[in-house]
Amino acid sequence: MKILRKIKRRKRVCLGHSKWHNIQAKKGKADAARGKIFTKLGRELLIAVKQGGPDPAGNSKLKDVIAKCKAANMPNDTINNAIKKASGAGNNENYEEITYEGYGPNGVAIIVNATTDNRNRTAADVRHVFDKAGGSLGTTGCVSYMFNRKGIIVIEKETASMGEDDLMMIALECGAEDFLAEDEVYQITTSPEEFSNVREALEEKALSFLEAGIQMVPTTYVDLDEKGIEKMERLLEKLDELDDVSEVFHNWNE
Repeated sequence: MKILRKIKRRKRVCLGHSKWHNIQAKKGKADAARGKIFTKLGRELLIAVKQGGPDPAGNSKLKDVIAKCKAANMPNDTINNAIKKASGAGNNENYEEITYEGYGPNGVAIIVNATTDNRNRTAADVRHVFDKAGGSLGTTGCVSYMFNRKGIIVIEKETASMGEDDLMMIALECGAEDFLAEDEVYQITTSPEEFSNVREALEEKALSFLEAGIQMVPTTYVDLDEKGIEKMERLLEKLDELDDVSEVFHNWNE
């Protein structure tokens, strides 16, 4: 236990960049955009089912997308209906996953994940947003080297069914790389390979998640002045409005 506490204190120092500094504001924003979020998650369910079948027990990607859906408070009936629809014989919807890389103000690195049934439309829409916001769309690999793929699980403290030390012990024993305790949340970081194992172990303890998924975590961060912040916020807002965009990662130090 003493070793675990030492790890915990160290991680509080080395992991300082978290987007979970205002839980209630983020919840309100998510609630307002719930319909669009569910539509985007429905596409991810469709892709996962098409790739590995409708049974989560034999489809690890589907299992992870379901966890992501639950973190977004998607009702179980909606999840199940989307899986049934995706696995139906008459379903001819064909979506694919595409990643775009580019730059925002002051060289902020941006990665955009999209699910689309029309590559040309999506590429044009994403490029237009970058151009209008003063950014630029780059080539594959131009910024991804500045990120590491990590599994991220975020748990709201007030909903946790156990104390900080117990939660940290379970996470680390199951293969987590990092455990960060902030004012309102616990953030658990894993390798992509260990993400499912850690997530399932926490689910077995009846823990619910604010966020659960594989993300691109920056290795360095960029600060912006007031004008740069306005441009960056506008760029992120416009990207989020695109139906085909599912996730956006960046190294702006918010």
